[in-house]
Amino acid sequence: MAEETRSGQFYEAKVIAQLFSVSVRRIQQLTQEGIIETVKTADGRRYELVPTIQKYVAYLSDKAYNKPHSDRELQLREQKLKAEVALKESQSELHQLKTAITAGKYIPVEEVQVDYSKFFVIFKKFATAIPSRVAGIAQTVVDPVIARSLEKDLTHEVNAMLQSFVVAGEVASKDGEAQ
Repeated sequence: MAEETRSGQFYEAKVIAQLFSVSVRRIQQLTQEGIIETVKTADGRRYELVPTIQKYVAYLSDKAYNKPHSDRELQLREQKLKAEVALKESQSELHQLKTAITAGKYIPVEEVQVDYSKFFVIFKKFATAIPSRVAGIAQTVVDPVIARSLEKDLTHEVNAMLQSFVVAGEVASKDGEAQ
């Protein structure tokens, strides 16, 4: 928006609106968007006829050929495209997940928890049976008192390892819930 430094024909917004067959409000919007400019005159802010027509024709031409008329419009179009791509990707992922669930590739959390509980009960029985089996085998090679001592030590060690395994699992579970 420059000072009047040239001679020309200067008109109010309502005259320009009539010339372009648009509303005065649309002329104001075009001015705010930087498509056309006003010039400060002795009578106030006015539109210089020839540059205003040239800029408006250029704007309409760009619009007709889908050329962005401002950096802001280009940024908004870019953001819109990115948002559309992200939406399509998430819709695709959701569809794939629904298809996988329908195909039975995923099972309910409750079912997994029941299976894990059963597995760990069986695993605990297996792990706690190891010391007595080792002691039975060792008894053929060493004194029964030593075999019994070995069994007690192994039982203590297996129970300690199972306990630390449970504690580590509980800590990992709490960390997973916090995320």
